[in-house]
Amino acid sequence: MQFSVLASGSTGNSLYVETEQVRILIDAGLSGKQITERLSLVGADPATLTAIFVSHEHIDHVKGVGVLARKYQIPIYMNEATWRNLPSSVGEISPTLQHIFPVHSSIELKNIRIESFPISHDAAQPMNFWIANRDAKLAVVTDLGYVNQKIVDRVTDVDTLIWESNHDVEMLRMGAYPWSVKRRILSDVGHLSNEDAAVALTDILKGKGENVYLAHLSKDNNLRELAHMTVKNILEETGLRKNRDFHLHPTFDDKPTPLRKVRTS
Repeated sequence: MQFSVLASGSTGNSLYVETEQVRILIDAGLSGKQITERLSLVGADPATLTAIFVSHEHIDHVKGVGVLARKYQIPIYMNEATWRNLPSSVGEISPTLQHIFPVHSSIELKNIRIESFPISHDAAQPMNFWIANRDAKLAVVTDLGYVNQKIVDRVTDVDTLIWESNHDVEMLRMGAYPWSVKRRILSDVGHLSNEDAAVALTDILKGKGENVYLAHLSKDNNLRELAHMTVKNILEETGLRKNRDFHLHPTFDDKPTPLRKVRTS
């Protein structure tokens, strides 16, 4: 099983996962043209996609869903509340392509299994996913205000984790955002700070060399180097060592990460 984070950030989010038999997207938050271009950069073709799974209805996660579904007749999976709250800009999607995929459910697509679990975010019924085959397991956990024990339990045995590290608290507090926006981001239905992301990872990582991709970084309230350093330092305070017990990787809003195996050892 291989993957690429096609985009991650407030301007758009999409994750591509493939096996010999299946090719899926988790979210399609760029335009159809942009997703096609990013897929091409990692050697993939949208016409071969098996399905698109949607975490929630915010535009940075669904912008290209309608275009891709209509052009390539791709089945779309999301929970009922998300279907009801899609922005009108997504456009019409044929009922034959609409699939209800509730929270706390799982599905097998040929040689992979996908399971959804709830998160806390200011959307109708937001959820994240883990994806597994017989050899490897990947989870994507972004757009959440806090991490509870149920989320920890869902992702403790993954090989690769796409993990939110959205903002530095002091940069956010001192920044130009209106206080109402700052309050939303800092709330239990907002986004994880670098420190909160790192503290949660201390409960999740087992020191088996897991790959962690720091995701959904704010352009205005974070720096890639700062997120990396904060997470690294907090993890190493627990005795874990970077590049031995865990590996940290960046994600980008303007380019995909290289296509890599979920399990590298």
